[in-house]
Amino acid sequence: MDADTKYIRVYIQANMGRITAIAGNAFREAVRDRVLYNLVLFVLLLTGGAIFLGELSGGQERKIIVDLGLSAMLLFGVFIAIFVGIGLVYKEIERRTIYAIFAKPVGRGEFLIGKYLGLCLTLLVNVLVMGTGVSAALLYIKHGWDPLVLRIWPAILLIYVELAILTSIALLFSSFSSPALSALLTFFIFIIGHFSADLKGLATSMTSSGARWLFSVLYYLVPNLANYSLITSAAHGDVPSSSYVAAVVSYALLYVSIILATATLIFSRRNFK
Repeated sequence: MDADTKYIRVYIQANMGRITAIAGNAFREAVRDRVLYNLVLFVLLLTGGAIFLGELSGGQERKIIVDLGLSAMLLFGVFIAIFVGIGLVYKEIERRTIYAIFAKPVGRGEFLIGKYLGLCLTLLVNVLVMGTGVSAALLYIKHGWDPLVLRIWPAILLIYVELAILTSIALLFSSFSSPALSALLTFFIFIIGHFSADLKGLATSMTSSGARWLFSVLYYLVPNLANYSLITSAAHGDVPSSSYVAAVVSYALLYVSIILATATLIFSRRNFK
């Protein structure tokens, strides 16, 4: 191994060490936030309530449990991604601990990526807990093994990927905006993203060139979050193909990379004085 290769390897290891440390700290901060426990508890109670509701639905218990459970998982995951995500950067600035962080050999890109990975880990834990709750409800209502228990997990995976995209967007807005505006913009992106396909139709139907241009830009800028919402299909026992899952996950990785690179560029130019 020559000197240059060794230097690059040491440099990468040092960067990864700092990112891992920041991610671990962000995870611990998020776990200490009581709202996470309350949300998980609420979702588990909602899933339990779906069992009793399902018993009154004439043989539709399994469908109702999956519909309510996964919908609640997405909804409260969105709240975690938005409100905890925008606070990751803002709290450090508000408490002025960001000066102590940047006084050390920590780059702003490393700081953002570490915060992002820490929240993604928090979301992963919450999604796993919620998914386990839905699976347990299915086993309870079936009084034994139910093939639907395994069939819902690809949909759960895509919910997590959608939340990871939304987290990167929340982090982007929080890198230059106030918490309230960041939350509002991120929520708008979430809503518009689920109607992304309609934007293309609106773009072609508009007579005004300005309106066509606006909707076309929004169509390509806003992530198509509808691709990750397979809750109805999961409730019917449908499983997406591996090629579909690979395609939408690859798109998410590319989109998140671009968003984090943009957030790093903006955050590196921000003056905290």
